[in-house]
Amino acid sequence: MTALTDIKLASLAVRRSVLSVPAANPRALEKVPGLDCDAVILDLEDSVALEKKAEARDNLRRLFEDSPLRNRETIIRINPLKSEFGRADMDLVLDVSPDVVLIPKVEHVSEIQAVADIFSEAGAPDTLAIWAMIETPKGILNAPMIARADERLKCFVVGLNDLRKETGVLPQPGRAYLVPWLMQVVLAGRAHGVDVIDSVFNDFKDADAFEAECAQGRAMGFSGKMLIHPAQIEPANRHFGPDLQAIENAEAVIAAFARPEAQSLNVINLGGRMVERLHLVEAEKLVAAARIIADRKKTS
Repeated sequence: MTALTDIKLASLAVRRSVLSVPAANPRALEKVPGLDCDAVILDLEDSVALEKKAEARDNLRRLFEDSPLRNRETIIRINPLKSEFGRADMDLVLDVSPDVVLIPKVEHVSEIQAVADIFSEAGAPDTLAIWAMIETPKGILNAPMIARADERLKCFVVGLNDLRKETGVLPQPGRAYLVPWLMQVVLAGRAHGVDVIDSVFNDFKDADAFEAECAQGRAMGFSGKMLIHPAQIEPANRHFGPDLQAIENAEAVIAAFARPEAQSLNVINLGGRMVERLHLVEAEKLVAAARIIADRKKTS
């Protein structure tokens, strides 16, 4: 693979499949190391009953002590800071040092800044990132401002269950009435270098409908999909990951621009197709992502 143009491989992240696991379920947590998801959300919020919150935090503390989750991003979804559980969740995050803290139901820039301030005050490493759930009407409307709230913010995760509840939009195949709002979030994220993860698909037994929604999400520009069941990992990886033909095409673009006669050109003819240097950047990203995926499989 050639050297990346204006891209640092270390900064790239592959987020095809983002599995959410209730932190109150020890059996589910035990299975995570053997799963092929790119990232795992260890959930302390919606999936955990009020009386199980403390137990869920203890489960995560043991998980990080006993079996570190290598080769994938580890995300802890906290309860809102203003809730009675938020500060205890943040104390756990600072103690166990996951890769990411995920803030639920973000509606304002101040919610991102409050978490970033806690990290700064605690001397947390710069690598500890923030993700934001965008799952309310105000979150959608304020997504452009939220996306530039803090340099630690790396990813949006769309939550349609709450959005449907607050807007009255019915869950229909194709998500026709939701697509405009989803595209607003994608656009806001891309404008400010923030990845965007598509919402969960609730009926994990309906494989065909899930495949269709993955294909739609990929076409809309999402980086990956939030999942609720291990059976959804393989389809998500397939739809949101680079296929063999795409990798071969990307390698051809990289090779073409590497030729001496193309060094000073911004546009070249590649097999009758005009290819711009911006396509080289995209090709390098794709090949780098394929390398990350292949290396992960070797070490898992």
